[in-house]
Amino acid sequence: MDKHKIADSIRAIPDYPKPDIIFRDVTTLIGDGEVFKAVIDILKHRYEKQNIDFIAGIEARGFVFGAALAYALGIGFVPIRKKGKLPYTTVSEKYSLEYGFDEVEMHIDAFRNKQGARVVLVDDLIATGGTAQASVRLIESIGGECVEAAFIINLKGLQGEKKLLPHTKIFSILEYEGK
Repeated sequence: MDKHKIADSIRAIPDYPKPDIIFRDVTTLIGDGEVFKAVIDILKHRYEKQNIDFIAGIEARGFVFGAALAYALGIGFVPIRKKGKLPYTTVSEKYSLEYGFDEVEMHIDAFRNKQGARVVLVDDLIATGGTAQASVRLIESIGGECVEAAFIINLKGLQGEKKLLPHTKIFSILEYEGK
């Protein structure tokens, strides 16, 4: 499928959540079965021959894309959630926000104690990169290797990939220069 059709399926909402921000709403992409399937197929074809053990998805939209990709590849899915949302023993990682900190966590046995598990991290978009960077550190902290971080959208103007490139490769289907 043409990348323009994928881009056209994403709703752009100006001045949300604050002035001068264009929010890229992927719920419209997910709601279009043909486009959603094409996106998962792109990701599947990228990773199907790379011996990936797990897909890790960042809450919440990373769950949608990540779980679908894990299913398509026939491998396990690992949720990365905000602190306090997982019921078993977890590891956590703090990251900085514009004003303060937040924290993500995952189950300590998420990779079934497989050392060196090959993992692809998935989310809908990368902006400043803080959440994705913390997620990569989580994957590494329990013995996994983040082979690549995959996004539907890379907001290049916010330079989030600079935080990830020292740790893992990055793949995105679409790129936007602005915020």
